[in-house]
Amino acid sequence: MPSIRLNVNGRDTQAEVETTTLLVDLLRGPLALTGTHTGCDTSQCGACTVLMDGRAVKSCAVLAVQAEGSRVTTVEGLAEDGRLHPVQDAFIACHGLQCGFCTPGMVMTSVCLLQQHPNPSDAQIAEALEGNLCRCTGYVNIVESVRRASETLAGAAR
Repeated sequence: MPSIRLNVNGRDTQAEVETTTLLVDLLRGPLALTGTHTGCDTSQCGACTVLMDGRAVKSCAVLAVQAEGSRVTTVEGLAEDGRLHPVQDAFIACHGLQCGFCTPGMVMTSVCLLQQHPNPSDAQIAEALEGNLCRCTGYVNIVESVRRASETLAGAAR
């Protein structure tokens, strides 16, 4: 069984994994980071989205061995000093979630979007989120959440 090293949420981690172990299974299993959800197992829903080296990836479509040497951030790793990330705060404030199942993936995709495009248009938000499915909302509040987070982050950057 190969041993891999990666940085997860700012912590250097080593794990022994089968070559067929998915990143989502490593995160949820041995690493006990259950905020990353397993939805469809076919990379269609986006509930398992994490950041890998700053890019949003669907962790059900990445083998754990492919993450060797990478920096992985899960929804649990966004908070700093006990304060939620501005995207997490915005999802709460704007009611961008209902059942919450898709929320971790939506949040991680939104964080990636805002790192690349600090002031995205509604079209850019919709395009970024098109790989994340929500069965509860009409996406209006999710888009509003991303807009609010963008404004908050812009204010913090001044």
